[in-house]
Amino acid sequence: MGILFYIVKRLLALVPVIIGVTLLVFIISHAIPGDPARMMAGQKASAQAVEHIRRSLGLDRPLPVQYVSYLGDLLRGHLGFSIRNQRPVIADLRDFFPATLELTLASMLLCVSVGLVLGIVSAIRRNRLSDHIIRIFSVVGVSTPVFWLGLMLLVLFYRNLGWLPGSGRIDISLSPPAHVTGLYVIDALLEGSWDKLRDVLAHLILPAFCLSSVYLAVITRIVRSSMIEVLGQDYVTTARANGLSEMRVVMKHAFKNSLIPTVTITGLSIGELLGGAVLTETIFAWPGMGKYVVDSIDFLDFPAIMGFTLLIALVYMLINLCVDVVYAFLNPQIRY
Repeated sequence: MGILFYIVKRLLALVPVIIGVTLLVFIISHAIPGDPARMMAGQKASAQAVEHIRRSLGLDRPLPVQYVSYLGDLLRGHLGFSIRNQRPVIADLRDFFPATLELTLASMLLCVSVGLVLGIVSAIRRNRLSDHIIRIFSVVGVSTPVFWLGLMLLVLFYRNLGWLPGSGRIDISLSPPAHVTGLYVIDALLEGSWDKLRDVLAHLILPAFCLSSVYLAVITRIVRSSMIEVLGQDYVTTARANGLSEMRVVMKHAFKNSLIPTVTITGLSIGELLGGAVLTETIFAWPGMGKYVVDSIDFLDFPAIMGFTLLIALVYMLINLCVDVVYAFLNPQIRY
């Protein structure tokens, strides 16, 4: 009952946070100089035509009235209409979110699988050659700008070597797999099309590696630090004294007790990867929400900008809630 009450309380606490996010983004987005009505009408349009578009979009009303109207629509589950293409924003997000989610999940899988292995190896072989190499790799990963890494990956693997495709989710000669989840990897598996699956995975490698580079390095460092701390505890020394193998000591006793910091940084990374995919999707022409919001910003598409930000904020908060709940399963001493 305690954990259920805690979850309900946290979910109720999301309401004022979401309102605060909408207010902040509304103020910032409308503070950007420019007139979306003029951009829609064109530079040569008459003042009357621009004013007609402004009235039809509701942009002639005072900002407080526009914000209250937006909250009313939000309570009804409506995120407004995109100024750029006149489609419901929720329909646009439904179309673009699967691509960003697929890229984020692939990046997160790479971060966690490789980061855990490198962090454990680095902790076990502390201050040895392999530890120094992994630490250098972590420093380079954290320090390398994503936009520079993406361009270098394209130059090396796409232009010079020709090993991997450079943009998009699937080759233009292939039709996308039948839409079931919107995730091309899963949809290609469900369709049983191995040619499409290979092509989709090939398109996914470069952007996933580029997006995961920083968080892979961070997870590696966190796992290493946690494992070193746990390996110095008395119960680990006792387990070794009882004749347990080093592998069993590390995996059964040390690894599990070092997971809480790792789960924390992993949960935060998922939210940051979703929001941080803007640069990666722009570099690799990945048709996800990142590219969508960049185009929306260029067009001063306020409803689309707010819808994107609201979705990322909601996902981020739900992930944090899931992380807090997982704590209770990892450590029975934690009570909510």
